[in-house]
Amino acid sequence: MIGFSTIFMWSFLGPFGAASGTVPPFLLNAMCFAISGGLAMARLAVTGRGFSSLRQPKRVWLLGVAGLFGYHAFYFLGLRNAPPLEANLINYLWPVLIVVFSALLPGERLRIHHIIGVLLGLLGVGVLLMKDGSLAVSDEYWLGYLCALAAALFWSSYSVLSRRFPSVPTDAVGGFCIATAVLSLGAHLLFEETQFPQTAVQWAAIVGMGLFPLGLSFFTWDIGMKHGDIQILGASAYAAPLLSTLLMILLGFGSLTMPVVASCLLIVLGAVVAAKDLIFRRSLAASQ
Repeated sequence: MIGFSTIFMWSFLGPFGAASGTVPPFLLNAMCFAISGGLAMARLAVTGRGFSSLRQPKRVWLLGVAGLFGYHAFYFLGLRNAPPLEANLINYLWPVLIVVFSALLPGERLRIHHIIGVLLGLLGVGVLLMKDGSLAVSDEYWLGYLCALAAALFWSSYSVLSRRFPSVPTDAVGGFCIATAVLSLGAHLLFEETQFPQTAVQWAAIVGMGLFPLGLSFFTWDIGMKHGDIQILGASAYAAPLLSTLLMILLGFGSLTMPVVASCLLIVLGAVVAAKDLIFRRSLAASQ
């Protein structure tokens, strides 16, 4: 449930992003991660827990920073160098990859209903993203496609490998957020033109992003990946773009259409199929 709360928080990324104005992506990234990382550091200081959780081996820091910064950097590059529709769909291979990669972990087994579940979820996202009933892939956007695929590989690898370090406290994620903010600021200064938010609503949206979809969510995801059912969480992650779309509709940024309804059914069905073992196990326990 803690891990699934991450997916709920990620669903607010679309509405917050739409309300944040035209702040360049890397600058937006730097601001949001500075908020989340700064609050995490303040929490450690106020609670008296100290900063010992940040003293981790180099491989842990490499994994954490590569996961947070690497994913967002390649995702933004994918959106810049390919049509957003195709880039977004390729990026959403990461839940499939999480489920597949999880089979390599000790004590985990990949079953056919896990594969069917994530493929139904991917199909649901495809239906959600298609606007004219077709998906055209062009050779001229190969760089953007590769960047989107790299984003999917970065996030799925970070998520699965996090389970190999169960002794690393979740507090360490705050350090990864600070490092991501610094690297994002460097990328902004190198590649973007500075443009800050213009209204109070835009500033509020950025603060909201830093608190939840690009903040607390990474801490709850870390807990979910280390202590939850990684395959069910991977399949359930397809609910994020659907919930985000529904929120956008409720807030007036879009309208309810048949593709949205069909996507909802496919994603929910995929999550139920992937979680078959957990659902039936709990039903059996309840009946007993």
